[in-house]
Amino acid sequence: MLWSDPENEPPEDMRDMQDMLRRLGVLLALAMVVAMTLAWIC
Repeated sequence: MLWSDPENEPPEDMRDMQDMLRRLGVLLALAMVVAMTLAWIC
Protein backbone atom coordinates (compact mmCIF):
# COMPACT_ATOMS: atom_id res chain seq x y z
CA MET A 1 0.00 0.00 0.00
CA LEU A 2 1.55 3.25 -1.17
CA TRP A 3 0.62 6.55 0.45
CA SER A 4 1.10 8.32 -2.90
CA ASP A 5 -1.79 6.37 -4.47
CA PRO A 6 -4.64 8.88 -4.92
CA GLU A 7 -7.36 6.21 -4.80
CA ASN A 8 -5.99 4.57 -1.66
CA GLU A 9 -6.65 7.22 0.94
CA PRO A 10 -6.05 6.25 4.56
CA PRO A 11 -9.17 5.22 6.51
CA GLU A 12 -11.25 7.87 8.27
CA ASP A 13 -10.05 7.19 11.82
CA MET A 14 -6.41 7.19 10.70
CA ARG A 15 -6.96 10.58 9.07
CA ASP A 16 -8.59 11.84 12.28
CA MET A 17 -5.66 10.57 14.32
CA GLN A 18 -3.20 12.29 11.98
CA ASP A 19 -5.11 15.55 12.37
CA MET A 20 -5.10 15.18 16.14
CA LEU A 21 -1.37 14.41 16.17
CA ARG A 22 -0.68 17.42 13.96
CA ARG A 23 -2.72 19.65 16.27
CA LEU A 24 -0.92 18.20 19.31
CA GLY A 25 2.44 18.88 17.69
CA VAL A 26 1.49 22.48 16.95
CA LEU A 27 0.24 22.95 20.50
CA LEU A 28 3.43 21.43 21.91
CA ALA A 29 5.59 23.68 19.75
CA LEU A 30 3.62 26.76 20.85
CA ALA A 31 3.84 25.72 24.50
CA MET A 32 7.62 25.27 24.18
CA VAL A 33 8.01 28.69 22.54
CA VAL A 34 5.95 30.32 25.31
CA ALA A 35 7.89 28.48 28.01
CA MET A 36 11.21 29.52 26.49
CA THR A 37 10.11 33.16 26.24
CA LEU A 38 9.00 33.11 29.85
CA ALA A 39 12.30 31.56 30.88
CA TRP A 40 14.18 34.32 29.01
CA ILE A 41 12.10 37.07 30.62
CA CYS A 42 12.38 35.81 34.20
